[in-house]
Amino acid sequence: MNTGNVIDTIYSNLNTMTQNDKKIAQVILKNPGEAVNYTISELAAKAAVSEASVSRFCKNLQLAGFHQLKIELAKVSGEESSYYKSVNIDNIQQALANIKDNKNAEITNTLSSITTTTIKKIMKLIKDSRVVQIAAEGNTFPVVEDAAYRFNQIGILAICSESWQTSIGQTLNLTKNDLLLVISNSGESKSLLAQINIAQKQGMKVIAITNRSDSPIALKADYHLRTAVRQRVLQSEYYFSRIAAMTVIETIFLLLIAEDRERLGKIMDHETLISETKI
Repeated sequence: MNTGNVIDTIYSNLNTMTQNDKKIAQVILKNPGEAVNYTISELAAKAAVSEASVSRFCKNLQLAGFHQLKIELAKVSGEESSYYKSVNIDNIQQALANIKDNKNAEITNTLSSITTTTIKKIMKLIKDSRVVQIAAEGNTFPVVEDAAYRFNQIGILAICSESWQTSIGQTLNLTKNDLLLVISNSGESKSLLAQINIAQKQGMKVIAITNRSDSPIALKADYHLRTAVRQRVLQSEYYFSRIAAMTVIETIFLLLIAEDRERLGKIMDHETLISETKI
């Protein structure tokens, strides 16, 4: 099973599940506290699938079987961050409260999966690198721009390009003294995988931020940080929340400042320079 709790694992795999697996997932995600008490036949009936489909669902999550699924659900069924709260436009204030809870859950579950050993190694790589290149695709690119802005503010040279062709060109000019940071929701982007291959041929280390620990990009990277999602737009679909990925970037940024308070001076110098452009 992916690093993290079973609810995180289900969310991270939801977009690539079979139709039967999605049906089972929706029953569980609707109320993990109730699902933990179901028998395999009850879960199958509520999802309108066969018991064999439930068994396959468990195996697809890399669980030993239905019994292990119940054990994993029992661990998190009492945690509010395990639940997705639906957003109903008919009650704006309740919708706002539910969005807040969903976003808090994303942040909580993302940060709780980060180990001290991994984050310390990642911080050292970022500090020791001559250049940190940051890459992503599509609607994830604003996270990349934010990361580049923040790292440069504290004296860490970071580069990025929204054009993949330009980004690849940058990678070809980097060396083993540099670092590639890749951000991807699915962790399955062919172009980013190609870029990782080029970076590793150049002798560069690679850090990946994805929503799945078992994704090709996560497995290919030297270090991986997993994001958690608690947002859906349809009954059985979700979209990539930038909140979780930005939380990872901001966490690294704040830890680097906490480690070396002189970096605050660099931020102040930068802010002083750009303040001249403000009214």
